[in-house]
Amino acid sequence: MKSYIITLEDNKDSIDAARVCKASHEGFKNTFDIETFCATDTKLAEVSLRASGLEWNYPWSGSETDFKSGLTKNAYTTADPRKRIACFMSHYRLWHRCKEANEPILVLEHDAVFIENLDFEQVLWDSPFDILGINNPLMATRKSKQYHDTILSRPEQYQRIPDIDSVTIPQGLAGNSAYIIKPNGANAMIELTREHGAWPNDALMCKQLVRSLGVTRTFYTKIQGIRSTTTL
Repeated sequence: MKSYIITLEDNKDSIDAARVCKASHEGFKNTFDIETFCATDTKLAEVSLRASGLEWNYPWSGSETDFKSGLTKNAYTTADPRKRIACFMSHYRLWHRCKEANEPILVLEHDAVFIENLDFEQVLWDSPFDILGINNPLMATRKSKQYHDTILSRPEQYQRIPDIDSVTIPQGLAGNSAYIIKPNGANAMIELTREHGAWPNDALMCKQLVRSLGVTRTFYTKIQGIRSTTTL
């Protein structure tokens, strides 16, 4: 089983953060493989999107109702839309890698850092979910304290995404900085992309659209708190 750190190969901050992530992986003596995954180049993001037969279907400003899903799509703060598309395409490529290899993988963004040993095989054996977030929500998503406290208020180690918003707002993982995805989950995400178009990956990967989406009560990672390479 493998873990991939999405890293911008021409960005020093991203490379340095990925090194910190790898060092924490080694420090907690995780036994699974971990490797760098080169993020989609910002300059090639739109070309990569079109080459995959996809269209971006999410607003860059304001909000709109997605009539197919019934969800409200609120624009993300994004200085350069190509960065948001590149981020999505990096995750999309890993979903394909998971599906084609027919084995679960751990997806990490460069700003993740391990805070606990992760027994990958045990989690896979025990978890009923096809996609499982392992990241501490604090500072990683909107209403992060409510998200965090709701998880800890429940006794189950593996649990569904907490309700922190209106049912019309996509509710997913804590920023998608760290999640385990199984082949069934990867296939579900690929099919959702084909059906709804490309969205920010943490909006498309939401409880309203993904049936088998969960989180762990034990937080195995947290974010490093570095400057965003997608928003700015």
